[in-house]
Amino acid sequence: MFEEIREAAAKGKAVTALCAMTGLNRAGYYRFRWPRQGIPVEMELRDEMQKIALESPSYGYRRITAELQRRNFAVNHKRVLRMMRQDNLLCVRRHVFMTTTDSRHSLPVYPNLAREMEPTAVNQLWVADITYIRLREEFVYLSVVLDAYSRRVIGWALGRTLGAALALAALRMALAVRRPSPGLVHHSDRGVQYASHEYTELLKAHEITISMSRNGNPYDNAACESFVKTLKYDEVYRNEYRDFADAQTSIGQFLEVVYNRQRLHSALGYRAPAEFEKGTQ
Repeated sequence: MFEEIREAAAKGKAVTALCAMTGLNRAGYYRFRWPRQGIPVEMELRDEMQKIALESPSYGYRRITAELQRRNFAVNHKRVLRMMRQDNLLCVRRHVFMTTTDSRHSLPVYPNLAREMEPTAVNQLWVADITYIRLREEFVYLSVVLDAYSRRVIGWALGRTLGAALALAALRMALAVRRPSPGLVHHSDRGVQYASHEYTELLKAHEITISMSRNGNPYDNAACESFVKTLKYDEVYRNEYRDFADAQTSIGQFLEVVYNRQRLHSALGYRAPAEFEKGTQ
């Protein structure tokens, strides 16, 4: 008995000395000497996590955790963060944005009504914005209308010119898709496209109340700013569009299928907009 204890102590001192010489800790030494076999469940979890990261490269560890849980994996965000670090799956994203707002005009502007609104159903508050898309040899512009309650894209149009016609096309799509009742609030920036006579008259014809951001304050339209960031990171920066037709097809697929029906939104309890709307009807 005493011999066994003495032998174990001697062995322990030898391991301690070896670790001090090599810079390893004791746990690392034992893992090296007697490596554990991979756990099938953890291997399956890691494989699924990598699939999700490839499908949605901009997903952070919280969204990947939510998606894994939706796929019936019992896992928390701390474990997912650790595994993503190990597999080098944490995304780093830095890009510069170009402004598309020209508010230097003499057209009427409207007060910001959206600041105090917290929509509780669809068709209470719509938000609109325009962003640029770079092709190989030109810039094109995307106009979108979102339902602020569900973050769903309900109208969009891609065009080569940054005029009122582009914003009108997106608005007409939204009106055709939703057919809102009177009382809806439409919020945008103060850009000339949204302040134009044609645009404001179309809103008034459908008894829609007009709201605009304060001058030079992008945070007043935060929902659209967030959408634009998602569009750029998940779709635009991942592709090099051949031409206008290629961009229209790819972006349309992203908006209608990926963004509206598949992408999880933290503000919606990690549900996609279509799923969120269905669950609240």
